[in-house]
Amino acid sequence: MKALSAKLWLATRVLGAWMGVLILLPFGALAQDAPHPDIPDTLQQRIAACTACHGVHGEGTPESGFFPRLAGKPAGYLTRQLKDFQDGLRKYGPMEYTARQLSPEYMHEIAEYFAAQDVPYSRSPLPPLSPATLKRGEELVTHGDPSREIPACSACHGTQLTGVQPDIPGLVGLPYDYISSQLGSWRTKTRATVAPDCMSEIANRLSESDISAVSAWLASRELPADMHAQPAGSVTPPLHCGVLGDKGDGA
Repeated sequence: MKALSAKLWLATRVLGAWMGVLILLPFGALAQDAPHPDIPDTLQQRIAACTACHGVHGEGTPESGFFPRLAGKPAGYLTRQLKDFQDGLRKYGPMEYTARQLSPEYMHEIAEYFAAQDVPYSRSPLPPLSPATLKRGEELVTHGDPSREIPACSACHGTQLTGVQPDIPGLVGLPYDYISSQLGSWRTKTRATVAPDCMSEIANRLSESDISAVSAWLASRELPADMHAQPAGSVTPPLHCGVLGDKGDGA
């Protein structure tokens, strides 16, 4: 019942975001001679499709985990996600539609806006998990599993897991459902990026229980005082990752 309610909530949220656009289409065909309202050419107006789901400042929906936080994420990372949706590497219908006609300059503008937003984080609910599961999650996040060639999350995402400029996102503060679903998406090929796709390699080395453990430990971790991404060059990723011609990682 809880899962059904969550799906209905998601469907309602997405439908509401696009209803304003869809409802005008038939009327536009019937009233071509009607005067067009003046729509202000402001950044806020142009990112309305983003804020309808992700929040005015890109705060996301931590209570559900369906729409991730954009605020404060490195601009290079956000730009890359828009490009991946545009190129069909990352799959989600509304985002693919939104990004389809965006120019590179527009994508950078959107990314810079949300990267500059600094709003408080909200904690999200966690499923009941055993102490052993959380311990396993901590081991994987902080030390990895060398026997399976799984690097520590902190090796790429920073010592405090807050990300690294300009391309590596933070992991702390993200909802359990979002982290686990994205790791699953890499395994099912519904999320990808330009080759070499190192996150796909890592996700496919994780078991389902590993994904639950990592997601739970990250979502339950106390937030550091400084949530900003670390400076560029402050980490040396153990894997080479394809990021629009640069080195980086993604989650």
